[in-house]
Amino acid sequence: EVYLVESGGGSVQPGGSLGLSCAASGFTFAASAMSWVRQAPGKGLEWVASIDRYLGTWHNPSVKGRFTISRDNAKNILYLQLTSLKTEDTAIYHCAGRRGPAILSSKLNDYDYWGQGTQVTVSS
Repeated sequence: EVYLVESGGGSVQPGGSLGLSCAASGFTFAASAMSWVRQAPGKGLEWVASIDRYLGTWHNPSVKGRFTISRDNAKNILYLQLTSLKTEDTAIYHCAGRRGPAILSSKLNDYDYWGQGTQVTVSS
């Protein structure tokens, strides 16, 4: 059975930092493209960042320079480092995976695997 379990969310003040992790099991993590997708309160899903099996990375312009996606294939863990956080970054952050190449998508159906999410709240 496939599991994607996110952790590391919490509450921080604007300008603060957080590190999110996503532990994967039940599929060939190293061969999968992985992404982070978020959902702010009352809004739809928004693609945040993706990393492919060759460690190529892509970030949404709204987070580029502030967030960094990475992965550890030996540990089957996906990471998202969040810095210079803004109130508009408040959302549930989901990790998602798919077989094949990375895509820059927020659509649930574009992914084969999806985690339950971890809450990030940025507030003063």
